Amino acid sequence: MLQTLRNAWKIPDLRKKILYTILLLIVFRFGSVIPVPWINRDTLQAWLEGANGSTIFDLLDTFSGGAFSSATIFAMSISPYINSSIIMQLLCVAIPTFERWSKEGEEGREKITKVTRYLTVVLAAVQAYGLYVTLHNQGAIMPVAGVPSFVVALTIILAFVAGTAFLMWLGEQITGRGIGNGISMLIFAGIVSRVPVMIQTAWNNFVPKRWYILILLAVYSLASILFVVLVNEAERRIPVQYAKRVVGRKMYGGQSSNIPIKVAMGGVIPIIFAMSIMSFPGTLAQLFGKSDGILVKITNFVTSGPIYPILYFLLIVGFTYFYTSITFNPVEVSNNIKKNNGMVPGIRPGRPTTEYIAKVLSRITLIGSFFLGFIAVLPIVLTQLFTQNISALSLTGTSLLIVVGVALETVKEIESQMIMRHYKGFLE
Repeated sequence: MLQTLRNAWKIPDLRKKILYTILLLIVFRFGSVIPVPWINRDTLQAWLEGANGSTIFDLLDTFSGGAFSSATIFAMSISPYINSSIIMQLLCVAIPTFERWSKEGEEGREKITKVTRYLTVVLAAVQAYGLYVTLHNQGAIMPVAGVPSFVVALTIILAFVAGTAFLMWLGEQITGRGIGNGISMLIFAGIVSRVPVMIQTAWNNFVPKRWYILILLAVYSLASILFVVLVNEAERRIPVQYAKRVVGRKMYGGQSSNIPIKVAMGGVIPIIFAMSIMSFPGTLAQLFGKSDGILVKITNFVTSGPIYPILYFLLIVGFTYFYTSITFNPVEVSNNIKKNNGMVPGIRPGRPTTEYIAKVLSRITLIGSFFLGFIAVLPIVLTQLFTQNISALSLTGTSLLIVVGVALETVKEIESQMIMRHYKGFLE
């Protein structure tokens, strides 16, 4: 990876893109310390420490690099854009108009992007209002003499929405003129920026009395990263043989290929789905629940003992199958093979090929779903066993998958751009 970055730095065009990406990430980090007015940060942080990770606000704080707990303009991070992108992916399957747009090439993608932006602003406004209500209920909104309450509310909500819209713009600029996927790079920068805080927290908790736990955590973190890299790059390749055909005086086909099916095809999206569902009762309890109401009782039941990790694991497995069925269609793949005069060795074209691909996909998805569930649930189990947030040190769970995935994809993109500029790479 370091050698790839050094080689890319020697190419003027790539060097400009890398510097441009770094500059925008610095802007992101500067915005993460600009506070929203009239919010008591001490009250907010005290409430977050007492929430015990039962709400979606912990996910917001992780993605934003601590901006939420500091009550800054980037407090909501890019999560409304992520949610709107997921919704648009589902709508492209359910609504014929969106499905037609997805097949129209660049023009169709521009239409989908435009709708995604509008949906992001709407979701950001709704989330910002819910955020304001939560902060107001927790006593984190400071009264201002001479300023009407609706002006305070409107200012705070608009600040949150504007921060999310600006992050969306930053992400699109990085994608278009920088290196890597902009949204992923912003989340990556937010998570990595929390590493010093994680290390300091672990150091204060385990040194000097229990220094051996710190060593075990460091080994566990390195092993987790290695495991995630191996599984993230693993894939099952279904061989495909194409028949020879003669067109005029030329012969086409007769070559072998394969269909790669990644083990972790869903990436981190199933975890985000599952985390949102698990956070929903706690979020509603914070927004509208009473101290002895039914919402609070449901939240306490879901988040108590081993129930939370078990439900979380099962939801991840279920959402992995759901998302894979949306993004990978065995019938369409089988039809494409048949149209190009291809076949899977030993399998007849048509329905048998579809059933074979679906069978392989189901088995691979099972392995991938258990992998995602294990990575996401293990930090929660360790935290409950040790009764301390020891997972704050190691980049585990969702954070680990995002960091490793973004790093691998960014390096691959740099390598592909280097090959495009140096044809020598095709000969080595």
